Amino acid sequence: MIIDQEFVDILTPTGPMRVHRFFPKDLAARPTVILYSEIYQVTGPIRRLAARLAGEGFEVLVPEVYHEYEEPGKVLAYDVPGTDRGNFLKFEKPVAAFDSDSRALIDWIIARPYPWAGVGTWGFCLGGHLAFRAALDPRIAASACLYSTDLHTATLGQGKKDDTLARVKETQAELLMIWGRQDPHVPLAGRKMIYDALTTAESQFQWHEFNGAHAFSRDEGPRYDAAASRLAFALTLELFQRRLTVPKSAA
Repeated sequence: MIIDQEFVDILTPTGPMRVHRFFPKDLAARPTVILYSEIYQVTGPIRRLAARLAGEGFEVLVPEVYHEYEEPGKVLAYDVPGTDRGNFLKFEKPVAAFDSDSRALIDWIIARPYPWAGVGTWGFCLGGHLAFRAALDPRIAASACLYSTDLHTATLGQGKKDDTLARVKETQAELLMIWGRQDPHVPLAGRKMIYDALTTAESQFQWHEFNGAHAFSRDEGPRYDAAASRLAFALTLELFQRRLTVPKSAA
């Protein structure tokens, strides 16, 4: 399958947001997955993940999560200054702005001819939290969240006081939660807190842990685990193929 890439600028309440679009190069409409990036925005590893999923027959949309603070197309480097900037912005940006970005993008997707039962979300690190939070919207049918940060601490956004996990009962999507056991950002106690919240809420979810570090699916740097990443992608693909490819008329 040949894929194509472009970007679109979508208007949000906090300004235009650049969204990178990866899609099969044919005329057929495809079910859509929103891919939320790490704190570094649309890096090479994120683009390769997006292209990989598009090659399986999905439209993949990757928003620039810090569009209010950085010029369009800005990518933060995988170094100390880039990490510091990304971490600063994830606490500087209000949670309400993350939410309005997601709503605007889902609105844009649904406004087009869209026969499928729902939209998917997929995210890594910060993006794992954003994918989980976006699934509070009932139009999200499936969400794959890899090593979601700040979920158990409720510290996303300005003021470091989010309500994502507290609102888990609102989620109608099927969730896929994937973790690295050696991830210092989400230790055992934090993972247990999230697991217990999902269980208490009677959420529909899968839970998988790998012997891996934080960002084990990032194919740059020493923490990359090819085997774990391959398995995590297979689980994600199964979820999206099962939950997103059914037209509304057959759902």
